Amino acid sequence: LTNVADIWTCFSADRTDVMVGILPPFHSFGLTTSVFLSLVIGLRTVYHPDPTDSATLGEIIDHYQGTIFASTPTFLAGVLRATPDEKLASLRLVVSGAEKCPDRLYDALAKQCPKTVVLEGYGATECAPVIAVNRQEAPEPGTIGPVVSSLDYAIVDPDTLTPVARGQRGMLLVAGDSVFPGYLHHDGASPFVEHAGKEWYRTGDLVVEAANGTLTFAGRLKRFVKIGGEMISLPAIEAVLEAHFAAGNTEGPCLAVTDVGEEGSEEIVLFTTLPIDREAVNAAIRAAGLSGLHNVRRVTQLPELPLLGTGKVNYRAFANAPTA
Repeated sequence: LTNVADIWTCFSADRTDVMVGILPPFHSFGLTTSVFLSLVIGLRTVYHPDPTDSATLGEIIDHYQGTIFASTPTFLAGVLRATPDEKLASLRLVVSGAEKCPDRLYDALAKQCPKTVVLEGYGATECAPVIAVNRQEAPEPGTIGPVVSSLDYAIVDPDTLTPVARGQRGMLLVAGDSVFPGYLHHDGASPFVEHAGKEWYRTGDLVVEAANGTLTFAGRLKRFVKIGGEMISLPAIEAVLEAHFAAGNTEGPCLAVTDVGEEGSEEIVLFTTLPIDREAVNAAIRAAGLSGLHNVRRVTQLPELPLLGTGKVNYRAFANAPTA
């Protein structure tokens, strides 16, 4: 309920609005935004149980004149690809979360739905889930917006927990009523840390805060690998390769960069559905100004990338995937 109250301050809705609910309720993003929010504020909502049924979703938006669409970028890309522009004319707000919204999707939305405002956000299941989101009155594409009002937050060095300067990358800590109290029957490391005299949830995510409080997502700690003493961001490599090889792609995720091997001897591997070779990949990485430590050691082409039920790439599945 705290998270619902936070979300409700970030956009406006009235009796003429219709939300199209497609996110599965087993996922906290879907449960909070498409179920609890709708019930609490009385927002008319039409549901469809299959977020991958893109053509039908386009017809639903058109038939019910949907005005608000909460989705992951993967599902949203499918709808844009399968639906004529005129059938999406009623959309005024798209709320994007669960994964980074790529530039190509912003471009596709601007072309197909020029009047639609995109509110990209960020969250974690442990936080019900919304932690930060762009505001309707002043969205900033490419960012995840400010932290919601009920949460306290700190941005710290992930090793020392000392605060980092504004504009510097650091790990996000949050505390507040929408943060969970802990994992059920959990016997591993605590998800909480002590900082500045209080207990915080350690998100494990890196962000950069602008002067106006807007955050930009800078990657997950789990998606960094230390090579040659340098912390290498796997999402940063993905961003370069997506911009170079998949700028016009609207088919959903088509490449994923991960690391394989034991700690201290990791190698960076690219899994992709695209017919590209290692030489071209590393040339693009160099052209983007990344160091040689970012070079991909192997490229593996797959018919499709493994996805989770939420539409995000399932990086764990690559642990057993062939790399030859």
